[in-house]
Amino acid sequence: MTAADGALWSVLGRRWCLRESDDRLAQALTQRHDLPDVVARLMAMRGIGLDAAPAFLAPRLREQLPDPSHLIDMDRAVARLAAAVADGETVAVFGDYDVDGATSSALLRRYLEAVGCPPLVYIPDRLAEGYGPNAPALLELRAQGASVCVCVDCGMTAFAPLEAARAGGLDVIVVDHHAAGDRLPDALAVINPKRADETSPHTDLAAVGVTFLLAVGLNRALRAAGWFSEDRPEPDLMALLDLVALGTVCDVMPLTGLNRAFVAQGLRVMARRGNAGLAALADVAGLKEPPGAFHLGYVMGPRVNAGGRVGEAPMGMRLLSTADADEARRLAEALDGFNMDRREIEAQVLMEAIEQVEGQAAPADGPLVLAAGDGWHPGVIGIVASRLRERYDLPACVVAIEANQAKGSGRSVPGLDLGAAVLAAREAGLLTLGGGHAMAAGFSLHPEGIGALRAFLAGHLADQLGDGTLDPRVDLDGALGVEGVTLDLIAHLERLAPFGSGHPEPCFMLTDARVLFADVVGMGHVRCRLGGRGGGQLKAIAFKAADNDLGQALLTGQGRTMHLAGTLRVDRWQGRTQPQFIIEDAVTVLSP
Repeated sequence: MTAADGALWSVLGRRWCLRESDDRLAQALTQRHDLPDVVARLMAMRGIGLDAAPAFLAPRLREQLPDPSHLIDMDRAVARLAAAVADGETVAVFGDYDVDGATSSALLRRYLEAVGCPPLVYIPDRLAEGYGPNAPALLELRAQGASVCVCVDCGMTAFAPLEAARAGGLDVIVVDHHAAGDRLPDALAVINPKRADETSPHTDLAAVGVTFLLAVGLNRALRAAGWFSEDRPEPDLMALLDLVALGTVCDVMPLTGLNRAFVAQGLRVMARRGNAGLAALADVAGLKEPPGAFHLGYVMGPRVNAGGRVGEAPMGMRLLSTADADEARRLAEALDGFNMDRREIEAQVLMEAIEQVEGQAAPADGPLVLAAGDGWHPGVIGIVASRLRERYDLPACVVAIEANQAKGSGRSVPGLDLGAAVLAAREAGLLTLGGGHAMAAGFSLHPEGIGALRAFLAGHLADQLGDGTLDPRVDLDGALGVEGVTLDLIAHLERLAPFGSGHPEPCFMLTDARVLFADVVGMGHVRCRLGGRGGGQLKAIAFKAADNDLGQALLTGQGRTMHLAGTLRVDRWQGRTQPQFIIEDAVTVLSP
């Protein structure tokens, strides 16, 4: 369907729009930097100018890495930890159970072990303890001898637990990146680029990125103090960047600026397979190529997450911090099994959530989808929220109810800050716990308050939207015929990697593609064989599409001609390498 402005409307109800192109800039990029035309055009569409091009194409950490001391409380935290290392004190690390928390905890554990200060590490159980620091756990770490505790990827709203820790004689350092209100926790140091009084430009870092800066600052202080010697060599901080890359991608941080340098360098480190846990994870997942950002987000990350979701919370951290190849293999295999369990649980909760949303008598009075259910597994509600967001193109929250407690997780869409809405709900007294960032949030409340929370979040998000409207759309970078999808083209596009949030993979319209064959494979994926006008053929797949309008259009459209929107990828299977089209949307071409 074609709109009056020339845009196409798809089977998923999205408007297809071609990105604006600066042809003069593209030509200048081609000439000055000797770039293929397609690469230069895509860079111009993303607003990457002549001077910024070299750093974009070859991001170097030494040019992007800021002085850690620019962050408020960094020097105070570094001084306390340096003293703890020098004096032989016991340091504890308290981490979150997701990938960002696991990578942050593992990074700090590996660094502290390397400088002769092996820490205690505590990852709370999602079901029994919930998110963030709790007083019993912190006081138990104190009882085990810890005098200082670093809370990574958590702690910004743990006011009472951190007060109890201080009263118990435990110095607490918070290293976080979640949205912060005016009130700060009672801690020795609070390092967070999102502090209300912070002026750092690096507000898009994952917690693992902030943790890496802490390690850089601590390493500098220990070097200045003469801590390192021939018998105690200085750790290789760059070897930890594979963990930074994994946490940054999996927490859906924008892959621009410093994050882009972190991930680009981290992927190179990961390809060397120096981390026993990551190497074992890649092997168990069946990766036959060096991991890219896609593999981190969709292959490796879910397996690390599985321990915290449906297995044992510390398993991800243990996998990422072990140097024992045999232990790494055992942990990776166990996490792979938990990930299979997670998929089954997720599928059941998702089905019930969709039935609930589509059976609601009245939608929320604002841009929000919210579903709640008794007995839903809290470990999968974040993933189910992501699926609902993808299905309805709206911010989505999913709440698991168990007895007198309800735990929720939400995912948002670009332009609406769900973390701010959840923080406002907490400050309004609607939540017992709550926090997050623009694209994701978590919270706890009493079950009887779910209705009020739904109305509050919908209203807050509606206020953010103002007079505007959410415009579900697919931004296209260009158009291709089936015969135009080649391995050479994909190789050119790889020069723009890594792709992710803030820098998406180039999305193309595949014009006049005839569906020669389509069927369902795996966990609801629709695979296709496409034919072009010139007689060429192309493999294609639409992930998790079997039960939506896109999948049905493909499955019932054999013999029809369609315009398809999607991305390009290399398919490696049984020794063969060929291009593949990842279908994200479709427009049926009407017969003349």
